[in-house]
Amino acid sequence: MSIVIKNLTYIYDEGMPFANKALDNVSFEIKDRDFVGLIGHTGSGKSTLIQHLNGLIKPSSGEIFINDFNITEENQNLTEIRKRVGIVFQYPEYQLFEETVEKDIAFGPSNLNLSEEEIATRVKESMEAVGLDYEQYKDKSPFDLSGGQKRRVAIAGVIAMKPELLILDEPTAGLDPGGRDEIFDLIKKLHEESNMTIILSSHSMDDMAKIAKTIIVMNHGKVEFMGTPREIFNNHASRLKEIGLDIPQVLELAIKLKDKGFDIKSDVLTIDEIKEEILSFMKGRKKC
Repeated sequence: MSIVIKNLTYIYDEGMPFANKALDNVSFEIKDRDFVGLIGHTGSGKSTLIQHLNGLIKPSSGEIFINDFNITEENQNLTEIRKRVGIVFQYPEYQLFEETVEKDIAFGPSNLNLSEEEIATRVKESMEAVGLDYEQYKDKSPFDLSGGQKRRVAIAGVIAMKPELLILDEPTAGLDPGGRDEIFDLIKKLHEESNMTIILSSHSMDDMAKIAKTIIVMNHGKVEFMGTPREIFNNHASRLKEIGLDIPQVLELAIKLKDKGFDIKSDVLTIDEIKEEILSFMKGRKKC
């Protein structure tokens, strides 16, 4: 599912004394099956942008094309688009409400006029996709699960709708490091095993560097940068810090080692890459 955004602007409370421009002439294109990391400080416009992508918010001006379909035209029926664009909001477990895990995941597909057999199949498949054993968890109350498991149920409820575009807004917010790693691993697996285009908003630069193929940097409602993780973090590290964002810890370490005389590359993003650089440097010193 490809996305083209042209000159998108959104103003909260437009025409009022406290009007706030949340998006300012935003334009970019996302290709089919891409994995996009969306980063930016609080108030940069990330969440506002996300809510435009299935018509939850109408822009003040500009256009959004989903697979060449202009979702911003007046009087558009967005039902089909909303079936194909799934959004997992921050703290999605707050949206759980059914008495069992199975019923909660089945709620979305039940509204698609599917057969009972198809609904049951989708529930089982989506639970398997998020790493929840069907027989073990189907009859449990979602409110009796751990934070990470609740998050998995919420994600399963969205992917049971079989979206072509999956958008996740800070999906690891509030989780402990173990739960956070589990969710990021799950999202990476979903992308590798499906045909979905994924947009992931997160403050974790280390995880973005590892799993995203494309990164969009938002700043005060504008697109500051767009490119591969290596392009963004290596070419714009100082600017990212200026606008209040971190860079991956591995890159931070590489920069500090280089400043202290280590003859290593400063464009590393993973543990394996910096390990290889340090070992190569140490071997070179031994030869000398």
